[in-house]
Amino acid sequence: MKRHLPNAITCLNLLCGCLALTNIFAGRLETGAWFVAAAAAADFADGLVARALRVSSAIGKDLDSLADMVSFGVVPGAILFTLLGQAAQLADNGVTDGASSVGFWAYMPYVGFLVSIFSALRLAKFNNDTRQTTSFIGLPTPACTLVVASLPLILAYDQFGLREVVLNPLVLLGLAVLLSGLLVAELPLFALKFKNLRWADNRRRFLFLLLAAGLLLALRAAAVPLVVLLYVLLSVPKTAAR
Repeated sequence: MKRHLPNAITCLNLLCGCLALTNIFAGRLETGAWFVAAAAAADFADGLVARALRVSSAIGKDLDSLADMVSFGVVPGAILFTLLGQAAQLADNGVTDGASSVGFWAYMPYVGFLVSIFSALRLAKFNNDTRQTTSFIGLPTPACTLVVASLPLILAYDQFGLREVVLNPLVLLGLAVLLSGLLVAELPLFALKFKNLRWADNRRRFLFLLLAAGLLLALRAAAVPLVVLLYVLLSVPKTAAR
């Protein structure tokens, strides 16, 4: 029975991804974002439980990738597609010279699905890269998706006047391209996998968790992109050492 528990949690990840998609395409981006957070928690838990119970299987590995492709591949593309559509509409409404920009803006939202494509490449690389057993090379898909999913929450709870920034089409396009590149970049990043709780063995992880918690308490949803940036920056010394 216990060998099926990690797979059951992985299926919960997939279910949350499906629920996120249904809400996103129904225009409820905020609710979709919360389902993304639930999917990320389930994705973290399935590996934790598998290691604790010392169970693993080829089916579990494949199932995890398939679930991740939905929750952390299709979902961020759908969020960016929707937000780019909103940004395109705002930009098109701002045209004052009488020229129609519908031709350009109508296709811009599809750029969001670049993240979905590069997420698929990232997951395929991960499954076949023996270097990624204890660390990552390239931004993990859950981290990428949390950045994208934070955008609807920033809009819903805009404490810092970031609406114009979030719905700026150039910002969204740049974010889609940047995240796509980071997903497949040859950039070593540490994993949040604890073999023990000793400070000496987990200094980088503990420091990241403490700083991330402080940022989230202070900035809430607006902290998520900064937390992922912090994650990348804290990995730089390790990268440089190699």
